[in-house]
Amino acid sequence: MSTAIPALGYGIGWRPQIDLTVERLPGVDFVEAIAENLDPRRLPESLRVLRARGTTVVPHGVSLSLGGAERPDPGRLAHLADCATALGSPLVSEHIAFTRSGDLDAGHLLPIPRTWDALAVLAENVRIAQDQLPVPLALENIAPLLAWPTDELTEGQFLAELAGRTGALLLVDVANLHTAHVNLGTDPRAVLDELPLERLAYVHVAGGVAREGVWHDTHTHPVTEPVLRVLAELAARTRVPGVLLERDGDYPSDTELAAELVAIRGAVTGAGYAG
Repeated sequence: MSTAIPALGYGIGWRPQIDLTVERLPGVDFVEAIAENLDPRRLPESLRVLRARGTTVVPHGVSLSLGGAERPDPGRLAHLADCATALGSPLVSEHIAFTRSGDLDAGHLLPIPRTWDALAVLAENVRIAQDQLPVPLALENIAPLLAWPTDELTEGQFLAELAGRTGALLLVDVANLHTAHVNLGTDPRAVLDELPLERLAYVHVAGGVAREGVWHDTHTHPVTEPVLRVLAELAARTRVPGVLLERDGDYPSDTELAAELVAIRGAVTGAGYAG
């Protein structure tokens, strides 16, 4: 399955708390909005302004629970599809995770075991989602605090198998690769080596903090140098269609956010990919 991957450029997560900041920041080519926080019938004025300006808006889902044993909820899928249509989006994204079972909702993105059986269930759920979405789906690796003892594949192998079985695109979160490195001892470079980078849709970058030896992907701290190094490692391997800065609280000044975008751009352009 071949999917044309749009050139998104550099962007930032759109949040209502910083809507005016996002509108006036220099060098923002696209934004990402949490789909569950949107009403596609009444889009926020700021997103309408950005769309009129030609800024791409990507709906980002957080609740499909594609890694769960249950099939994706038709209502949640329809909402994500409606957001994509209302925003004229070239793609949508979601997480490789589960969030609920039956009536129980964890309220968090939980890791799924990287086993062949779990992969088969996940791939079927992804295919169901793809059939209901009007645009391609990009799947994101999450920030793990723990690993399942039954894992049969590495993270890179698991993502490669998933992309191969479904034709889905990949949203590689380099901050989450750093989280896995600190918390689980995985090597981000080894993961990148195993990924089908021709399926790369875009990249997430975010800040975090270490507490008592555990890395927390907070989205409320500045992006650290180790995360930028993982971004550079990725950018040295392939053309990066888009990179997006996530921030979900403790919002800094416009100047600080603009500086982070400059640092992110520098990490990519300085990697020297010659392909």
